Amino acid sequence: MRPSFQHNRDATETRPPAPSHLQQQSTKSMSDSSATTTPEAQVPADATGAKRIALLDALRGLALVAMAVYHFVWDLEFFGYVAAGTAGTGGWRMFARLIASSFLFLAGYSLVLGQYPKFRPRAFAMRFAKIAGAAALISVGTWFAFRHSFIFFGILHSIAAASLVGLLFLRLPAATSFLAAAAAFAAPYYLRSSYFDTPALWWVGLSETIPRSNDYVPLFPWLAPFLVGLGCAKLLHPVLSARRRSRGSATGNAVLITSLAFAGRHSLLIYLAHQPLLLAVVYLFSIAVPAPAPDSTEIYRRNCEQACGSENSGISCSNFCGCTLDRLKEQDLFDDLNLGKIDVTTDERIARIAGQCTMESRSVD
Repeated sequence: MRPSFQHNRDATETRPPAPSHLQQQSTKSMSDSSATTTPEAQVPADATGAKRIALLDALRGLALVAMAVYHFVWDLEFFGYVAAGTAGTGGWRMFARLIASSFLFLAGYSLVLGQYPKFRPRAFAMRFAKIAGAAALISVGTWFAFRHSFIFFGILHSIAAASLVGLLFLRLPAATSFLAAAAAFAAPYYLRSSYFDTPALWWVGLSETIPRSNDYVPLFPWLAPFLVGLGCAKLLHPVLSARRRSRGSATGNAVLITSLAFAGRHSLLIYLAHQPLLLAVVYLFSIAVPAPAPDSTEIYRRNCEQACGSENSGISCSNFCGCTLDRLKEQDLFDDLNLGKIDVTTDERIARIAGQCTMESRSVD
């Protein structure tokens, strides 16, 4: 779930050097009024010499904190401390989508700050290489750790791909970005096709079958928040910058902003390091305090309902799975089924139970 690593630059802060006698006076004035300087002026310059925007870095840092919270819940689920499916359903699923959207929005916003109105190809290429390289590292690492659900197109892959697409919109009106964002968001609802069901095209996001992955952020619909961020930067940032310079900003939350901004400026490193550290912490805890054994009944019911729903069988999956569970226990078949001693594809007893429960589930409807 995942950081935005585009360049964060306020082009309006570059000024010609003052004469030496004025520069001394200017330095004294700044030291006398340090309480009213803006957070942006207190953030170190980046490699290009341009001042970074503290608030933007802080928002990125806040998204990193939210991501770490979500990944910690995922780790607890992986080791059995919370119910299976917790991180991928309900409010936690919405939380994960909001985190991904925030990173992509900030990536689009930052692309404008770093590459508009003057495109800087070398800076863009270096930033893109870092993101794409980190994405490749994540794919390789998760291939060995989670072979059947490795991350082949996660948040870093999506940011890298969206950054390339975003170059096409840099010199177009903001309204064009918003319209394209709406189209990108709607694309999976109208353009899904079995043509995209090949693994080579899963990254597009228009396949009819959703592939298994621990972090799947395809181009569609996730290009949408990136383009919204890009459009907002072109539309709002000049106004916000002028207002910020004219009135300054309060420093009541300077410590919090500075702390979050520090994390935001090192988002790529934090993204790569935080999850292995969290996994290690939960793993060490699991050695000292093992998680309780999973409830086999709940696991069966959940897996049954997922399989039933994917088949579009036209029956009540809840009733069907409850019926088969009761029958399996009545005939002392449930434990053997969990232990793999029964082949569900050939055992006549399982077929008979499935047929009976299918009829009962239809009669209930």
